Amino acid sequence: MNDNNSISKIIFQKNNSEKCISIAKKEIENWIENLFEWLFCNLGSCETVEGFQQKEISLNHNLQLFLSQVGTNNKSEITTIFFKDLVVIHEDLLGDLQTILEFDPAAKSKDEVLLAYPGFFSIVVYRIANNLWNKKVSVLPRVLSEYAHGKTGIDIHPGATIGKRFFIDHGTGIVIGETANIGNDVKIYQGVTLGALSVSKDKAEVKRHPTIEDNVIIYANATILGGKTVIGRGSVIGGNVWITESILSQTLVYHKSEIIVKAKNKFSEPINFSI
Repeated sequence: MNDNNSISKIIFQKNNSEKCISIAKKEIENWIENLFEWLFCNLGSCETVEGFQQKEISLNHNLQLFLSQVGTNNKSEITTIFFKDLVVIHEDLLGDLQTILEFDPAAKSKDEVLLAYPGFFSIVVYRIANNLWNKKVSVLPRVLSEYAHGKTGIDIHPGATIGKRFFIDHGTGIVIGETANIGNDVKIYQGVTLGALSVSKDKAEVKRHPTIEDNVIIYANATILGGKTVIGRGSVIGGNVWITESILSQTLVYHKSEIIVKAKNKFSEPINFSI
């Protein structure tokens, strides 16, 4: 028991050597889920104007609480501006939603996208987290983005810049880095990485991730790396390609694979292998 007390004392002292952030991840996760429902009138959040307004007050109060917990001094000002910004964010999200309905043949209705599309949920969280990130809010945007990452398998850093009518299909395994810049009407499929060529700490303030111009389509498992790499407007990037240099506008890039078919009876015995 004495040993345990000693360990507890050491850990307590180490944890309290600097100011701790007293913020619960679960509360933030509940907040973003409630904000999502409020933005799109899901689960009865639009039953009455009074109920809708009351939910806004609750969301506003909780955001101020989170900002206070992460040490933000001008929490009231940031919260007020954020909720005003939601008008524009909401318009952008409706554009994202409409894009899914137009281009995904599997999407049958708005409700289906809202309730069952991880790509759209990840975009919603990104646009909210990005707004707070641009207001220099610490910690909270990253917690929001990592919640979406854990829930959808889509990892979008809140510092990335993403234009209007963004389309993510399937989405699992997508990684979009902090300094990535994505234009309007871009479509990205599962497994795509917009990453950095170098991960050294001294590059933290340098543009490390690629620029994707307007109307680009990037198919599954393509990897595009480097802060100087630009994918030109209107290009199509095929699946499984690896790109570290810029691509001109209106270019088709694809990986040419070789498939070898052999008759089974040509082997004298089964191929044995172990892992």
